[in-house]
Amino acid sequence: MRDSLLIKAAFSEKTNRPPVWMMRQAGRFMPEYWEIKNKYSFLEMCKTPELAADVTMLPVDLLGIDAAILFSDILVTGEAMGGDLSFTQGVGPKFANPVRTKADIDKLDTQVVHKLQYVADAIKVIQQRLNGSIPLIGFAGAPFTVMSYLVEGGSSKDFKLTKLLIHNHPELAHQLLSKIATVTADYLNLQIAAGVNAVQIFDSWAQALAWDDYKEFSHRYIVEIISKLNRKDIPVISFCKGSSVFAPLMAEAKPDVISIDWNVDLLDIKQRLPKGIAVQGNLDPHILYADKKVIKERIYRLFDRMKGENGFIFNLGHGIMPDIPFDNVKYAVDVIKEFSY
Repeated sequence: MRDSLLIKAAFSEKTNRPPVWMMRQAGRFMPEYWEIKNKYSFLEMCKTPELAADVTMLPVDLLGIDAAILFSDILVTGEAMGGDLSFTQGVGPKFANPVRTKADIDKLDTQVVHKLQYVADAIKVIQQRLNGSIPLIGFAGAPFTVMSYLVEGGSSKDFKLTKLLIHNHPELAHQLLSKIATVTADYLNLQIAAGVNAVQIFDSWAQALAWDDYKEFSHRYIVEIISKLNRKDIPVISFCKGSSVFAPLMAEAKPDVISIDWNVDLLDIKQRLPKGIAVQGNLDPHILYADKKVIKERIYRLFDRMKGENGFIFNLGHGIMPDIPFDNVKYAVDVIKEFSY
């Protein structure tokens, strides 16, 4: 895998074109996903290695992307620690036992990596199916994002309870974040041992935080996690919503790649990062709703901007929305794969 486009670009080596994969590439915009989803619950899909492999392989087979990403969810760590997790159509994830007091935090277990063995099993099945064709990316949720779900009991628009915890009871927030960070590092090392070729840390809700709060309640734990990873030849990608603001700080955690949202000029931010840190991004996913000529023009605009830069992985600034036309996603991938510097 060391010679694959993705791994070379992640390590800031020269490639003849940018590699492409897309966040949420195995998701709800594909009819084939729904054929599986209509038969099984979301957690069944995550926890059954053959099903997780089936979903992981959909964009490999149908889109021809340059990397697969493990089909799972960022909240499996919270569940393993003791969260009562469920997913409801149209509602999203819910924890029936939210974590809000010291007693709740004390109850959470950190010696739980054995409960996530189903993920390692899925990785082995996926790698058999990929058969060395393209790299497989593993991933985990960042501690702040996982904490927000545990504290709020599900998705939130304002993160009020999470912010009350970090502002009124910072010592409890740190106790909880420290536990999640321990589990997350163990979990990513489990994935690396099982055979993933790269890992990405998703801090989906970091943009809810002020700079100082991001530094104290998110960044320091990502630093801790990355420092514990068995990362020889395994690039580490760091993503957060808000990366256009937080990227200089994110770089201090020493990831190999920072995934950038669409609110910033990609070349400008790359040139402000330390040498040797690659960038991933940063097309606005809404562009994929547009006419094909617009999609092509915007992709080429990004490529023209990044011309001559090593260490560039094409991706979206966030995940594919469920109602983006499949044909538009396929067209975008084809445009990228036909390109060469």
